[in-house]
Amino acid sequence: MVKLEAATATDPGRERGDNEDRVWAQIFQPSEGDPIGLFIVCDGIGGQMGGENASHWAVEAIKHEMEGIFAPKDPRDTIVLPKEEGDSPPIDVEVTRVSGVRKMEQLIRHSVQKANQVVYEYSQKKPETAGDAGTTITLALVVANRAVIGNVGDSRTYLIRNNKLQQITKDHSLVATLVANHQLKPNEVYSHPQRNLIYRSLGLKNEVEVDIFVQFFKPGDQLLLCSDGLWEMLPDEKLLVQTVTKAGTPEEACSQLVEAANQAGGSDNISVVVVKIQ
Repeated sequence: MVKLEAATATDPGRERGDNEDRVWAQIFQPSEGDPIGLFIVCDGIGGQMGGENASHWAVEAIKHEMEGIFAPKDPRDTIVLPKEEGDSPPIDVEVTRVSGVRKMEQLIRHSVQKANQVVYEYSQKKPETAGDAGTTITLALVVANRAVIGNVGDSRTYLIRNNKLQQITKDHSLVATLVANHQLKPNEVYSHPQRNLIYRSLGLKNEVEVDIFVQFFKPGDQLLLCSDGLWEMLPDEKLLVQTVTKAGTPEEACSQLVEAANQAGGSDNISVVVVKIQ
């Protein structure tokens, strides 16, 4: 049987007094059946109050949409998410076994769209505090040995396998586009003056396009979710892998990654989630 372990860490960094990032990790292990995990990193944008509120409400919205799979009344029941006016059709999620990757994809898309609506409505109704509030999001819904990963913006999800790092998600940023078009070398991303310019985020419009990725695991694999405050400070992939793999626990890995990012300058908020699959 697959076993999941996870930990989170978030830190304002050395140059910013406030932390606009939010993280979440939750694991449900039924008495019978496969474990389910939900892991989120959000990086707020739009100024102090706007960014803090956007990332906070995005995480809370995702948690609300997925709460049924973590608090079942009976592990044999099928949970049906409530249908509200204007919602897409309800999604059936069997607590002990999500019936296929497609169901997981639907749940991710549905939940991220709800989070986007929450942030968008906040920015429209409270412009005095929200400003141009928005947030990136990268999240992974893990069931047994498979994960569906949703991504908007430039927060990232990586797979660590056999001491190698693989970036699963794709950044929605100017520099990522320049690299894809061979107008910028990958190692030039970290020093580009417009490296923080993203073109897709939650809260920008009433609807958002969500990138979806599917990943199947092998024993010993680890997931690393992080904001740009981590990956920009630690461009050395070998250092990232060594830090995670040599740590005794996910908690130690998170702590050491944040410390390393701060030692490298800590120019932005730093957030990380480490998930170990056994």
